[in-house]
Order: sequence, then structure tokens, then C-alpha cells
Amino acid sequence: MQQTYNPANDNIQIWVGDQLWHRNEAKVSVFDSAVQGGDAVWEGMRVYNGRIFAFDDHVERLHASAHTLMFNGVPDKSFIRMAVMETLKANGMRDGAHIRMTLTRGEKITSGMDPRLNQRGCTLIILAEWKAPVYGSEPITLITSSIRRNSPMMLDSKIHHNNLLNNILAKIEANQAGADDALMLDIHGFVAETNACNIFLIKNGVLRTPYARACLPGITRKKVLALSPGAGLPAEEADLSVSEFYNADEVFTTGTMGELVPVSSIDGRAISNRHAKKWLPILQEAYAEATASLGEKLDF
Repeated sequence: MQQTYNPANDNIQIWVGDQLWHRNEAKVSVFDSAVQGGDAVWEGMRVYNGRIFAFDDHVERLHASAHTLMFNGVPDKSFIRMAVMETLKANGMRDGAHIRMTLTRGEKITSGMDPRLNQRGCTLIILAEWKAPVYGSEPITLITSSIRRNSPMMLDSKIHHNNLLNNILAKIEANQAGADDALMLDIHGFVAETNACNIFLIKNGVLRTPYARACLPGITRKKVLALSPGAGLPAEEADLSVSEFYNADEVFTTGTMGELVPVSSIDGRAISNRHAKKWLPILQEAYAEATASLGEKLDF
């Protein structure tokens, strides 16, 4: 596993609803929509050098997902900011922390699927942990999953929802194959993303990533596309097949949990750079500079 338990998190305080709780007391009702049907949306954020990177982007996406799902009683940005700041302050977290922010449709008056049973407003959960990037510094391996990434015809990946079974099934295949993660294709056979991250390739000095049709257009993905031209690396979105990834000069994944992570092989095919120049370290350095100086400044 890439992640293990960190004893530094033994006594963290977690925000649930409208207050902080010790991790052993932080709970939601069995009637909460997250329990009843995975009916919730979420965001992952990271704290660097006294700042929450891309805070506004994450809150905006949380609100967009909640609006798409017709949540009622959604907390506004100022309340979310307060809850995040209070959680980080209670835990003394100013660097090296990851925040999982979850917003459920809320508690139901009785069990059932109908959103009209949710009459008490949303439940906000702010879980901040001491957590380094999950993949570490070593390259990862991928296998191509038989599980196809959801199409907008079924469940739009633009909704950053908590029903992650599509991804989890792919992750199980990766586990069984002894790989770190799974590469997921769309219904047309083009690469979408991995079970956990967006994915890029570099070929002949051009950065390429799949269209965000059957994948989440990730915030780290967006930052990399913005940073790439300044590094001298032109970027484009495209329909990309697995064989194009097999034969790329460099492949890497992007996401808040792992940042920019090199891929060493896919389905047993080594990713072999035939050029002297390596672009990924340049992009990693540019991303590290951005995270060190940009974002929502902590107010404690």
C-alpha cells in the first residue's frame, strides 16, 4: 500500500457539522446520505508553507458538484473557510497536511433514496491529517483495468462525488496484478485517467493529456497545463490510446494526493525516454514553486 497509518494523527480534531470532535468521537448519523447511498461530494486540498493551495478552486468545484446534485442548505464559502481554518488551527497544521473536505446531502428523516427525505441541510466534514504525498518519490507501475471509466451518459465525472465504486473496482484489479494503480479507459477505448489521478504523457517535446470527457478535470491537471508553456513545453488535450502511453518518452500522473508522479511501466511495458532531456523534473520544480508561494493564507 502507498499509505500507512501515521501515529501523528492519533489525536487530530475533525470538523463534523458545526464543530470540532476528537477523531474517536467524529461521526455521522446512520441516516446520513453518505452512509445511505454515497450521496456526497468531496475535495482534497494540501497545506504548504502556511497556505492552502488552490483553495478557491476546490471550494468552487465543491459548490458546483453540490449544485449539480441539487443539495439544499449548502454552506457558503465563508463558513467553509472558517471550518477549515479552525480545523487546521486546532491541529497546529501549517505545512505537510492534507485536507479531505466532504459535503453530504445531510441526514434523512428515515432511510430511503428520495432526496426529499433530507430535511436538515448538508453535513460538512473537514478531515485534516499529517500526510505526505502518497506515492513518495519512486516511480509507479500501472496496469490497464477492464473496468471502464464512467461516461457522462451514466454518471458525469465532472461531479466530484463520493460514490467511488467505479474507481475502487479498478484499484482492486491493480492490487491483484501487483501494480500500484490502474489505467482506466473510456467507453471508446481511449485512456481516461487512473483510478485515482489524471495522467499525462510527453512525446517528442509535447505534453499531452486525455480530453476531460470521462475523467475529472483535476485542479493539479489544470495547474500543470498552465505551467507547461512557461517551461518551454507545449501542451495539448487529445484522444490517446494505451499504445501511445506505452511508447511515450515520459508518463506521469497528477493529483492533490500525490502531486506529479512518474510512471515506470504500463502493463509490463517500460516507459523509455529516448531523449537526453527529461521534462518531468522541470514541471515538478515549477509546481513546487507554485505550491510554496500561492494559495489561501492561514489566519493563525
